[in-house]
Amino acid sequence: MITLYHGSNIEVVAPFARVGRKNLDFGQGFYLTKIKRQAEDWATVIASRKGRNSVGVISEFSFEKEQAVKDGFRFKIFNVYDIEWLDFVVNCRKGKDFASKYDVIEGGVANDNVIDTVEDYEKGIITAEQALGQLQYKKVNHQICILNQKVIDAYLTFVKSYIVEEK
Repeated sequence: MITLYHGSNIEVVAPFARVGRKNLDFGQGFYLTKIKRQAEDWATVIASRKGRNSVGVISEFSFEKEQAVKDGFRFKIFNVYDIEWLDFVVNCRKGKDFASKYDVIEGGVANDNVIDTVEDYEKGIITAEQALGQLQYKKVNHQICILNQKVIDAYLTFVKSYIVEEK
């Protein structure tokens, strides 16, 4: 069992897999991270976009990942920023349906730290080799995207939520 965090401006007790934007790193799904600070930073960003009266909220979950794997759900795990990750993210962001053959996708985030490199590659400004040369020095953040509602319903359990304290 692992602890995962979801950053937002609202408490999420009962998440849905197919809600929200489609053209994200790993497609349309429910996104979480095992890095608490990363979720808190994201919640703060979301809250600031929503307006003055909005606050960042972290929803904490326990995830029975090993059991989901044993039960045959399809996982795709990217352990590093490599050409497979790069092409996967670029294609998902372009709206291509690369994610539908998986139930859960786990890997690095195309965040502020790496997005310029990803976008330059996507636009053809740099080659894959150049992109990978730049990405190899970046710290890999973490995200899990659950694309199958059955995985959420059976293996993801809401634990608690809290408001992110302002710095």
